[in-house]
Amino acid sequence: MALVGPSGAGKSTLLGLVNGSVPATAGSVQVLGADPTALRGRAQRQLRARVGTVHQHLELVGQLRVVHNVNAGRLSDWPAWRAAWSLVRPQGVPEVLAALERVGLADRVFERTERLSGGQRQRVALARLLVQQPELVLADEPASALDPVLAERALALLSRLAAERGGALIASLHDPALALRHCTRVVGLVEGRVVLDAPAAALTVGDLADFYGAPR
Repeated sequence: MALVGPSGAGKSTLLGLVNGSVPATAGSVQVLGADPTALRGRAQRQLRARVGTVHQHLELVGQLRVVHNVNAGRLSDWPAWRAAWSLVRPQGVPEVLAALERVGLADRVFERTERLSGGQRQRVALARLLVQQPELVLADEPASALDPVLAERALALLSRLAAERGGALIASLHDPALALRHCTRVVGLVEGRVVLDAPAAALTVGDLADFYGAPR
């Protein structure tokens, strides 16, 4: 599903409600059969492990090497001692390399993340999601720092990742063409309200350009 709408429409807030990082002030949220804000302890960690997020600001630690940032996708599955030891001697390197290979960064596994370009850091965030293997994939502007070719690959990768687990992808996108090529449903928000909900097959790039108020 593609979330579309102008800046400030509420797309990032909606994704935060789904992954539990933003508490609901009214109503309730059901994610994979549970309310993320009502869970605590192990139940909360288990649900979060099933939901993977590519954040708009990526949530990477620049001072750490790429391998550590990718391994962050598995921290909910590791005991605290293994997570701490991994900072000294990286764990699961073959799996990290496989994920980085899929995003074209296998040669950067031990490089400090802060030395990468914006597009490369975005691909590190995608690799982190690959090792997590979530059922529900949330992506907040996952192609914003990528060139057109890499943007297509990123959306295709996210779609495949969701399909591999029999789950779903919800992506906030500003590019109407990407939304229509990689999503089956489009939901449009304006000032926090749903004003569009339609199958992607029933829409055109021109329809979404009109919705954004942007030139075709």
